[in-house]
Amino acid sequence: MKLFERLYEGIDSAVIPWMGRNGLFLLRISIGIIFFWFGILKFFEGLSPAEDLAIRTISAITFNLVPEKVIIYGLAAWEVLIGIGFLFNIFMRETLILLFLQMLGTFFPLFLFPDEVFHVFPISLTLEGQYIVKNLIIISGAIVLGSKLKKGKISSAL
Repeated sequence: MKLFERLYEGIDSAVIPWMGRNGLFLLRISIGIIFFWFGILKFFEGLSPAEDLAIRTISAITFNLVPEKVIIYGLAAWEVLIGIGFLFNIFMRETLILLFLQMLGTFFPLFLFPDEVFHVFPISLTLEGQYIVKNLIIISGAIVLGSKLKKGKISSAL
């Protein structure tokens, strides 16, 4: 038993400090990749699995006043900008504001299209519903990163 305890302690003493040194950087880069990638897909019709739901959601909340192409290209540009902000650690206050506004919008389908996001309301989500609810992790990660803002950048210093 003592052998396993020493092994775990040895691993912990190496891994935990590494996580402390690299966790914020990896979180920032991960969020940046997700937004950049998902945003780029929206520039090409049919490549984003969220395209139809996003267009219908934004159309509904704008009372069908915005053309579909403006919606999808605008959302694509918005997400790419968020991705670039995170990837390059630039304009982070503005990037976080864009992220939180975009995340707010992602939850509208839960109320506008419940039949499409729930198999059984409110406990069993469809794949689209899971895609939406997983954004809670992104929001939490953005809050953690936002707590480390210094002079408009994410500071990795602990």
